[in-house]
Amino acid sequence: MNNIKKLNSLMFVGTGSDVGKSVINAAYCRILKQDGYSPAPFKAQNMSLNSFATPNGLEIGRAQAVQAEACQIPCSVEMNPILLKPTDYKTAQVVLHGKPIGNQSAKEYFLGTDRDNLFDEVVKSYKTLAANFNPIVMEGAGSISELNLRDKDIVNMRMAIAANAATFLIADIDRGGVFGSIYGTIQLLSPEERKHIKGIIINKFRGDIDLFTEGRKMLEELTGVPVLAVIPYFRDIKIEQEDSVVVDNYHGVNVANKLNIAVVLLRHMSNFTDFNAMEHIDGVHLFYTAEPTEVENADVVIIPGSKNTISDLVQLRKNGLAKAIISAHKNEKAVYGICGGYQIMGKTINDPNSIEGDVSTIPGLGILPVNTEILKSKTTEQCTFSFLDSSNKCEGYEIHMGKTTLENAKPLCKTKNGIEDGCYINPKTWGSYIHGILDNTAVINYILENNGIKERIKPFNYSEFKEEQFDKLADHVRKNTDMQQFYEILNSEIK
Repeated sequence: MNNIKKLNSLMFVGTGSDVGKSVINAAYCRILKQDGYSPAPFKAQNMSLNSFATPNGLEIGRAQAVQAEACQIPCSVEMNPILLKPTDYKTAQVVLHGKPIGNQSAKEYFLGTDRDNLFDEVVKSYKTLAANFNPIVMEGAGSISELNLRDKDIVNMRMAIAANAATFLIADIDRGGVFGSIYGTIQLLSPEERKHIKGIIINKFRGDIDLFTEGRKMLEELTGVPVLAVIPYFRDIKIEQEDSVVVDNYHGVNVANKLNIAVVLLRHMSNFTDFNAMEHIDGVHLFYTAEPTEVENADVVIIPGSKNTISDLVQLRKNGLAKAIISAHKNEKAVYGICGGYQIMGKTINDPNSIEGDVSTIPGLGILPVNTEILKSKTTEQCTFSFLDSSNKCEGYEIHMGKTTLENAKPLCKTKNGIEDGCYINPKTWGSYIHGILDNTAVINYILENNGIKERIKPFNYSEFKEEQFDKLADHVRKNTDMQQFYEILNSEIK
């Protein structure tokens, strides 16, 4: 750790969901790193279908992995000790310290679990991080003023108090009602909770910030809390975000003179960050869709990962997407599958242990000669691999609970440990378990070359691109933050 004065831990909480907590957290992680500190992110409990494998093969929320990248450190399970991965509208897989411990309904999780014991586990993870990094940059979840959940809270103000963290309340001014949401949120806190709120951050401001000068003063007078920052809305900075980004990137129809890639929008779609690199390639128009005609008309169809593959396969048949995917394949369009999408493309999916529900066996789309069995154990690991006959080293990660066997077919990839992955039929038909496979230039070029774009792209270093974006984000947030006040808060006693 750097030999500079230790700072208070800090925490970003929200007036509601989707106010920008994860991105704001990443911004200040990078700012603190730039300023010579050794920050690390922390979120006690995350609910997301977008997850990531740590270097030692444990599973955490993708947002904390991104924030670790902003801190320029490897991610670890201590950064997100509890991860909830929804399997349907009422049930989620509970991942504790990086390993699944079973599926629970919301009622079972909030009313049937020992909240104090879970909180003790969370605090252990926090203390492990705090012993090695400073400051810890914490993130809350949803709104901090849900009174009916206060006694069950292990991620918001209870954690702020346990860590004695300087806490910053984020509000999204773009959705309206910013005065009521901020004032009401603070007023609904207990006195002990309220004393930890040290600053307000107004996020997603559009227009001339000078026009909000009076509003800023009003908020400070109403709440007695300084407005630390007013962050302008941006679209030109690309940071991997939570699941809602899928909706934002819905584009729909084909674009002329581009390779139109349709990502099938599954109900339980996971790891949509698999497609971030492809979105930045000139000549590519990538979009998410649940419309059968858009799937049939696309040049390339990709079936993404899924947290509940069998349920999503049933839904694909109900809404006509299965028929559209098969039709695209028969019309010699490219169809690729990743993880759950790879399983869906096969002949059968078997679930003898009822991991995903009551359906024990279901036929797949029959595009690939493979059969899958859903297992109780979960594969979570980072991997280095070769793609087909390429000598280029590729990188990705696996998170799945299935084992897939091939019937007289060629594997797509081989890891450095000699393990074979995926199934390859031809340049327009293959599947793989490897998330992040599309981040690799060798794979991108293969897809482009075999789908009408003959000009190879230059080597695209996605890691360097992300570093540039973190720096742009940090600059954007820094210039709109009272940095002197920020560090005064982090250096002051919480009282």
